[in-house]
Amino acid sequence: MNLLQKGMKYNTHSKKKNRIQNLALEAETAINQLPSSDREVYRKLVADRINTLIMQNPTHQTHPEAKVIRSIQTKLKENNATVTQADKGNSIVILPTPQYETKIQDFILNNKFRTATADPTDTFQAQVRKNSKREQDPNP
Repeated sequence: MNLLQKGMKYNTHSKKKNRIQNLALEAETAINQLPSSDREVYRKLVADRINTLIMQNPTHQTHPEAKVIRSIQTKLKENNATVTQADKGNSIVILPTPQYETKIQDFILNNKFRTATADPTDTFQAQVRKNSKREQDPNP
């Protein structure tokens, strides 16, 4: 419940799996820019710091909420359910997926939306190009 109460925009800020390897490669690239007489000293310093990072952050350790998130995802799949934001307020609703899809269809039909027969992107892009040329040309 604590995780769900954080809302739809909550992010666990997970760290990339290969971030320490990337850090080592970036450090080596920077070290190669140093004078050759200083490189080995800095390589040793970087290696010590990276070893410290590895000891402090074992790779098997995951974010504390990752297990909860996986559990929620599994339950949603098993029960064919969807998580969405409620119409009002800052709350989350869990609905069976077919019911959610029906609500979307009802919303579209009740508000008299029309489906486009063609993709308007090309027309809009042409208008943007035309207006852009008009602004660039001092004598239209």
